[in-house]
Amino acid sequence: MQGTFYGYVGHSPAVRVLILLFGLLLPTIVAAPVAGAQQGLGALQADFSHELALAGPADGAYVYDVTAKQALFSQNATAMRPPASVEKLYTATTALALMGPTARLDTTVYGVGHMAPGGVWEGSLYLKGGGDPTFGSTSFIHSHYGGIGASVSALVSGLVRTNHIHHITGSIEGDESYFDSLRGEPSSDYAEDPFLEGTLSALAFNRGETGQYGSPPTPHAPAAYAARALWGALKADGVTIDGGSDAADTPAGAVQLAQAPSPTIQQLLGLMLPPSDNFFAETLVKDLGARYGGAGTTAAGAAVVTKTIAQLLGIHPHVVDGSGLSEEDRTSPYQVSDLLTELASTPIGTVLRNSMAVAGRTGTLELRMRHTRAEGNCQGKTGTLTGVSNLVGYCQAADGHTLAFAIFTDGIPIETAHTFQDNMAITVADY
Repeated sequence: MQGTFYGYVGHSPAVRVLILLFGLLLPTIVAAPVAGAQQGLGALQADFSHELALAGPADGAYVYDVTAKQALFSQNATAMRPPASVEKLYTATTALALMGPTARLDTTVYGVGHMAPGGVWEGSLYLKGGGDPTFGSTSFIHSHYGGIGASVSALVSGLVRTNHIHHITGSIEGDESYFDSLRGEPSSDYAEDPFLEGTLSALAFNRGETGQYGSPPTPHAPAAYAARALWGALKADGVTIDGGSDAADTPAGAVQLAQAPSPTIQQLLGLMLPPSDNFFAETLVKDLGARYGGAGTTAAGAAVVTKTIAQLLGIHPHVVDGSGLSEEDRTSPYQVSDLLTELASTPIGTVLRNSMAVAGRTGTLELRMRHTRAEGNCQGKTGTLTGVSNLVGYCQAADGHTLAFAIFTDGIPIETAHTFQDNMAITVADY
């Protein structure tokens, strides 16, 4: 979530006070209903209309029965609003469409020099980043990603046990040239951003730690820190190194000596979407730019997303980043619901749905809609910024149909918005 002040758009001072009091009391006085009887179309439409009327004018929703191929509800559904982290669905869809679910992002060690007798590498090593957001130490990967990630120890194993290198006469250099050197995204004017919970780099070790290289910042601090991490890991494994470590581009003609592949794109989305990881999303959009847009930049990646979503689905959201941190991003409930509907029966849609948070069980929905029919039957993506709160996803309805829904509620306190959204999602699950 970005910021803590929640605006009340379009209301008089007196009404703002009432909304604030309502927002404070609502979670305690409006309990989420337990699983009940199946509701009909009229009940669904009445419930949605009632909740949106309470939520105020800056809202909109769209519900579509994917099984019956029928729109069930639409209100303010085409109004373009900030998607917040719902934006990650566009990034994820593009990655699946272009890269495929089994693609990986490689972190590679290249050598300039030659192998001499006795396990001596006469020359230097270059650690080149390939835009893997999980690259780091084994302990960091275990604590942050449940052990799913590319560790520096895998590179050490490749160098020492596969190539039998025991002594290096040169240095260890970190190469982050696959991306630009901007550390943030549009909402921070590309400066480092605490809401990213990391520092962007093609060679981000432990989410872009910089250590001594970051105080004061040096031009390629994340790459230099990653090189130092490899240097230290090799030393700890008994390798002697004559030189130090720093950052430099890999020279032409360097030979590949070791490689640590990332988790698959499908696994990365499973790490990104449930907790709504901004660092993963912004790294992934730069990967898309580097592979398909001519440059490892946020702008190039956003252009790739825009083009791909238009060609794949015929919709035109305004995309400026990968995570939705920027309020310049714009989409509508109808566009998001259309994406979910069109993809529902496709392999991309299956991966996307299985990667979302599950109501009452996982991710940003773990504590929401518990003990209702939505628990376990609805998968969703939340989106939160200052004054913006959205919920979109799929529900397996009581009649067995798959329903896609998108609910945007702006200008009210976040907890109040969650209550409205949860009540509507429960209504979808009860349909």
